[in-house]
Amino acid sequence: EDGSPEPDLEAQVRLAFDHLNAVLAAAGCTFDDVVDVTVFIVDPAEKFETIWKVVPDYWGDAPHPTLTGVGVTWLYGFDFEIKVIARLPAA
Repeated sequence: EDGSPEPDLEAQVRLAFDHLNAVLAAAGCTFDDVVDVTVFIVDPAEKFETIWKVVPDYWGDAPHPTLTGVGVTWLYGFDFEIKVIARLPAA
């Protein structure tokens, strides 16, 4: 991988979640430890439904963390970005 965006939006979202899960795992966390999510979407009115189809594959069952969606005009060639805050599990 060279960091270039996937041409397909669904593939781009899946790759973002795969990378997120890898970072969480490196910290000893899972998505269950995420307490806040911010997603940045270029043209959310057009792209939200495609993105939201992917989310259940990664989030599992409710309850889900707080989500803030931000519509943006540009993400350097990407259409989707995700940022999370996670708690470290008790040792």
